[in-house]
Amino acid sequence: MQVPLHITFRHMDPSPPLEAQIRRRAAELEQFFDRITACRVTLESRHRHGRQGNLFEVRIDLVVPGREIVVGRDSGFNHAHEDAHVAVRDAFDALRRRLEDHVRDSRGHVKLHAVPDHGRIARLLPDRDGGFIVSSDGHEIYFHRNSVVGGTYDALEVGAEVRFVAREGESDQGPQASTVTPLGKHHLPPDETTRR
Repeated sequence: MQVPLHITFRHMDPSPPLEAQIRRRAAELEQFFDRITACRVTLESRHRHGRQGNLFEVRIDLVVPGREIVVGRDSGFNHAHEDAHVAVRDAFDALRRRLEDHVRDSRGHVKLHAVPDHGRIARLLPDRDGGFIVSSDGHEIYFHRNSVVGGTYDALEVGAEVRFVAREGESDQGPQASTVTPLGKHHLPPDETTRR
């Protein structure tokens, strides 16, 4: 996270066990999605007159690139939330589902609108289970064997034409092809095979 996790206790004393639970659950979210910018958690004790015990409400504000995901657990009628640990668990479970939906929607959006580029295999690196594609504009794009559609990496040859979808930020070395579809050698003129 770019901004450290922020935890607030309202109408209750800070609780080291609750804070540890919140930190553990926030770390699990960050392992699932490492682009979380900030996370603020507010745990509030709500006294209900005429009812047994206190109820706890948890609000979580999670900031990711381009979006803020907010979960507010109004536990007014959920007596399981007389236990603060249960309230925290339920709030983080709900947030995890919302974050999974966000990630799925983001990836789906890219897939629906990504137009495959054309290129040729420039070189293969069998010892590293990958290789490089030279695109029609002369740029080299790395790909891993797992990105080759149909598991046909071992059948690839230098010069073979492929369609590919490249994504920025996939690797430290620049764009990386997330999907590579072999097309064969016959679609582009031979002089493009040696282009670098």
